Amino acid sequence: MKVVVVGAGIIGASVAYQLALGGAQVTVIDGAGVAAGATGRSFGWINASFHANAAHFRLRRESMAAYHRLAAQMDLAPVRWTGCLCWEEKGGALEAQAADLVALGYGVEIIDRAGFSAREPQVAHPPERALAFDTEGVAETVPLAQVLIDAATGSGARLMLGVQALGIETRGGVVCGVRIDQGVIPADRVVVCGGTGSTELLATVGVALPMLSRPGLLLRSAPVAPVLSHVMAAPGQEFRQDASGRIIAPTAASHQSDVAERISDRPDLMADTAMARLQALLPEVALRWEQVTLAMRPVPQDGLPVMGPCGPGGLHMAVMHSGITLAPLAGELVAAGVLDKPLSNHQSDLIAPYGPQRFQKPA
Repeated sequence: MKVVVVGAGIIGASVAYQLALGGAQVTVIDGAGVAAGATGRSFGWINASFHANAAHFRLRRESMAAYHRLAAQMDLAPVRWTGCLCWEEKGGALEAQAADLVALGYGVEIIDRAGFSAREPQVAHPPERALAFDTEGVAETVPLAQVLIDAATGSGARLMLGVQALGIETRGGVVCGVRIDQGVIPADRVVVCGGTGSTELLATVGVALPMLSRPGLLLRSAPVAPVLSHVMAAPGQEFRQDASGRIIAPTAASHQSDVAERISDRPDLMADTAMARLQALLPEVALRWEQVTLAMRPVPQDGLPVMGPCGPGGLHMAVMHSGITLAPLAGELVAAGVLDKPLSNHQSDLIAPYGPQRFQKPA
């Protein structure tokens, strides 16, 4: 079976790996490069503590488990299970957040100021109480996508970069390839994992994928000595330290719930403001920001992932935010569908709410 995967971000890389592992002849195409879009400009937090509803929580938690399954198959050095300390809420709201997660079966501990300082002594003004999510982690996003692409090519996949998908070709109501500027790449199946660029490509065969406008700015500091051990979710600022020593932070306060449709302020000024917040949290660390990047986060219209078959026979899609958390499970589930492998009842329940059909108008 010849399969073309459009998109070499984290979702496309994961899908391509699982397809190649399953015996498909896989070609991955991307108009830019591996992790060149939203993936490479992502905060990289792997979690289920932030979720839209109970079904979404279960999807995210299962994908955390899928990371551990993946680690049994390859060296996942770009993934570290650092845990997270969260004190975005206070008082009764913090207790309610903890109680809701406990009811869902998630690991959470309420720690006091002394416990917080013991874990993160460099953070000034430690909160009276915080939530500790010890099972959460982080991914260095570009290296992770490259690891998956390398694993896919190691299993026989081919990679075409700088090649833009212009349309999906069909014959008799079934996909037969992907059109590029130089012709058509033949395929028995096509999987669209192109992030925000997926909408235009899917429209060439009449498949709707409405997306929200969700721009995000991410800053990286110059490297500093190790000062943080966890992902930190403070009121108005999320931040972490990467493997190279850089402090990484969204410029938006509480970026998990950021619904801004456009960025109107200058990125450098927003980075200055975020860096000032970080410096107040880490007063003993000499910080300066080195890079700020803008990405359009791939958020479908209802805010939830989209995975599964759509439109002409043989066409599938996988578009979602947060792709970093959901990539390994999306790879498993979508590849199984492409390869016509039966899903377990558990897998079927996980993917059921996220089919593309919810966006298609009745004929």
